[in-house]
Amino acid sequence: MSARSSSWSDTRAHHQVQSHNMIVNSDNTSQLEWKKEGNVTVDEDKYLVTFDIDDPKNPQNWSDARRWYLTFLAGMLVLNATFSSSAPSGIADALVEEFGLSEEVVTLTISLFVAGYCVGPLLWGPLSEELGRRPVFIFSFFVYTMFQIGMALSKNTASLLVFRFLGGVFAASPLTNSGALISDIWDARTRGNALAIFTVAPFVGPALGPTVAGFIYVSGTSWRWLFWILTIFAGVCWILIVFTLPETYAPILLLQKARHMRQEGNTRCYAPMEVTEKTLGQQIENVLARPFQMLFQEPMLLAATAYMSFVYGCLYLLFEAFPIVFTEGHGFNAGISGLMYLPLMLGGVMAVIIYLLTFSPRYEREVRRCSPDPVVPEFRIEMALIAAPIYAASFFWFAWTSSPSISFWAPLIAGGAMGFGISWIFLSLFNYIIDTYLMTAASALAANTVARSLFGAGFPLFANQMYVKLGPQWASSLLGFVSLAMVPIPFIFLKFGAKLREKSKHAVAK
Repeated sequence: MSARSSSWSDTRAHHQVQSHNMIVNSDNTSQLEWKKEGNVTVDEDKYLVTFDIDDPKNPQNWSDARRWYLTFLAGMLVLNATFSSSAPSGIADALVEEFGLSEEVVTLTISLFVAGYCVGPLLWGPLSEELGRRPVFIFSFFVYTMFQIGMALSKNTASLLVFRFLGGVFAASPLTNSGALISDIWDARTRGNALAIFTVAPFVGPALGPTVAGFIYVSGTSWRWLFWILTIFAGVCWILIVFTLPETYAPILLLQKARHMRQEGNTRCYAPMEVTEKTLGQQIENVLARPFQMLFQEPMLLAATAYMSFVYGCLYLLFEAFPIVFTEGHGFNAGISGLMYLPLMLGGVMAVIIYLLTFSPRYEREVRRCSPDPVVPEFRIEMALIAAPIYAASFFWFAWTSSPSISFWAPLIAGGAMGFGISWIFLSLFNYIIDTYLMTAASALAANTVARSLFGAGFPLFANQMYVKLGPQWASSLLGFVSLAMVPIPFIFLKFGAKLREKSKHAVAK
């Protein structure tokens, strides 16, 4: 062993005790918790590599224009994945004609893709924390693009279903890591606005998928062109990743900086990642076991996850319900029926705009008022108090205006109310989970993501039978009653959240 290697190894061993500096932050990322004096990052160990003042390597010091571009790119990657998730609903008749599929198997083309989201978060999140954001994005999106080509060239039912599931696994990468990327480049004060804008993408994608696919079908173009379009879209995104997406994960950037300093002769310098070692068993426990242990040990997390999972499942259930109401009931073709999803998107966009104009400024004022103490997590619940009744009411509205004898505008507008409610429920509870489980938020969000994906994959499978047996009125009313039963959840958090957090093993006390 060289003198340089020996010197650094001795320093690394001496500073194993520094490993407690590594914590898990609120956006599925491992970040460094440093002491701060003003804008200067300090550490008692002079060999521990940190970012300098105004360090250009620190992503949070990059220009606003660059950071907003990366925020837009992160949103576009999520838009790509969610666009693909719902698109087959618009070409269902074409798949039935070519492959002789049953309605249940056609539904599997959506459900299996969303089921891939259950596997992906457990893989791409931890890998991005070990290897960095950039290599994970490059690899996963390239493979995802290849599976889109596989869909376009599929010759039988088996290949359709296998490629859809595997495509969903790799499409989960932006769903898992795009939010983490935004957390890397924005500080806590400005991150809320970026995340709010970013959350529009999960609603725009599912709404656009059936619209584009439906018009491809009614134009007489082969259904395969839907997947060629998705391939082109994914390929463009992959090129943008390769040429414009830098590494943003602070621990990896500090690791690169430490290695560069050692090459220049500063042999005792080391990065925080280099003093934190985990056994294989610890890594498996953190990735697979702890999220689900938390889910069943924490009543607040379980309740929030159950609510968000139900809402997410209903979103994908609508891709089976809308054709029954608008295609069969009102006699619209696949293209026009696809347009009926747009109010879901517009409702979500309107919700984010109102959030940016009202709740975001209020939260920033609360941050200044509470400083230096953090804002209590229950402050995030306000939007859910409004959104929960709106969301429940929207299902009853949709239910009893879905008759063909009533103008299609009535259930169409109800879809806008659904989109509005979904957006605010997610914004509120997502941020509440982050603020409540600050130190273990990555595990909490992993459990939440997997549970939501299971509901998103499962709900479409029984939607058609439910709407046929009960009829659109009572089927949608049933969902409304379940939504109504969940309305008290955010009110319970508001009233009893502080007491529940005091008794929790994982939640912050204040």
